[in-house]
Amino acid sequence: MSGLLRFLHDEEGASAIEYALIAGLMAAAIVGALEALDLTNIFESINTTITTALSGG
Repeated sequence: MSGLLRFLHDEEGASAIEYALIAGLMAAAIVGALEALDLTNIFESINTTITTALSGG
């Protein structure tokens, strides 16, 4: 019984779990932000502008 109580009161490793949760939430936020920015259209616009400038038109 004392082993179970020691296990329940043991906080070692709790911070590792907290850091993993924070990292997961940050990753989800970054992915969501990148999806919202729609980078494909931005890079296509840049490519078109550069191609037009280099072709002299």
